[in-house]
Amino acid sequence: MTTTFDELPDIDAANVVRCARVLLRRPLLRAGGPDGDLLPMIYRQRAVLQEVFSSLLGYRLVVERRFARLHKSGAGGDTTRGEAALSPRGYAYLALTLAALTGIGRQVLLSRLVSDVRAAAAEAEITVVDDPADRRALTAALRQLVALGVITETEGSVTAESSAEALITIDTDLLGQLVAGPLAEADSPAQLIELAGAAGPRNVQHAVRRRLVEDPVVLYSDLPAEQATWLREHVTTESRRLERFFGLVSECRAEGVVVCDPEDYLTDVAFPGPGTVARIALLALPELLSRSAPDAAGKHPVTWQDLTDVCQELVDAYPAAWSRQATEDHQELVHSVVALLRRLGLLRDAHGSWLLSPAAHRWLPQPDATPAPNREPEPPAPEPPGWSLFDEMVLDEEQGEQR
Repeated sequence: MTTTFDELPDIDAANVVRCARVLLRRPLLRAGGPDGDLLPMIYRQRAVLQEVFSSLLGYRLVVERRFARLHKSGAGGDTTRGEAALSPRGYAYLALTLAALTGIGRQVLLSRLVSDVRAAAAEAEITVVDDPADRRALTAALRQLVALGVITETEGSVTAESSAEALITIDTDLLGQLVAGPLAEADSPAQLIELAGAAGPRNVQHAVRRRLVEDPVVLYSDLPAEQATWLREHVTTESRRLERFFGLVSECRAEGVVVCDPEDYLTDVAFPGPGTVARIALLALPELLSRSAPDAAGKHPVTWQDLTDVCQELVDAYPAAWSRQATEDHQELVHSVVALLRRLGLLRDAHGSWLLSPAAHRWLPQPDATPAPNREPEPPAPEPPGWSLFDEMVLDEEQGEQR
């Protein structure tokens, strides 16, 4: 496995790791886009990169001179992952727009595209309501395709508020690589929606490695029995492999594995972080952990009332420390804290209740006794004066020495 990588000189191997990290963060990489300057290097090392992703993760990598596309399996049913700008309806419109674009050609008027998208929605039996919220969802989907470089606003702009016409140019090469499954396999818009997340793990090794690479916290209790057993037996080897090929550092514990990126490049949510919500979430962890005993998997059950009370106590104890806007609506603050902890993988819904991950223990705040930055250290206490050249010489009669 990865024989080609083993034969590379150290500099080329380091470049492959760098390219692999970029592709993990930006699965659709294009010239002119973020990190697009690495495309020439990715093209030169494409054979090694394709072997690394295929053998280790079961991912398919397509590399052309203008773009590179890493076909991942997707986040599955995890609702905390995804593009923040897209709502569930926005994702539906994204898939419908892709279906509509496949038979249009290289250029299309915005009005024609919107008409085709709504026709595709009717074919997929999706109800379309022409209201501001629906138009915003469609616009968000179009803006996402613009950001990915799949469509370009040649004339005019794709906005929900503007009624002016716009001319859109389509990059058919990128369009054909956007979804996880080949577009040719889709017989209908509804089937295209299913293809967008259809690719699944082919074996235990690929499934576990994908979890380790994509999720910061992987608990044995959250894995199927076969995968958990395999990871326990190979955790040391897999930790070394993650560091060697992707620059990730693993912390192995009795409950599972925490995977960190020392450079924070692959970190999508920084924690601890600035802002009222992030700081309250951090300070709430010790109290939440202390309110219940852990279960057999090391998870702490908490209730919504626990979350509400702890957040209220922190707001009341330090009223001047928080943003007034963030704490104005207490229930909204609690929802924001819960959403952040869920995105971090620290809090999970368990049939109406909540479970706090054992990984929450690693973020318990500790008092910092070091001086604050840019503060001069306290001067040391003066020592008692020593012997000087100007001191009088006294003869010690007993010792027969001068002192």
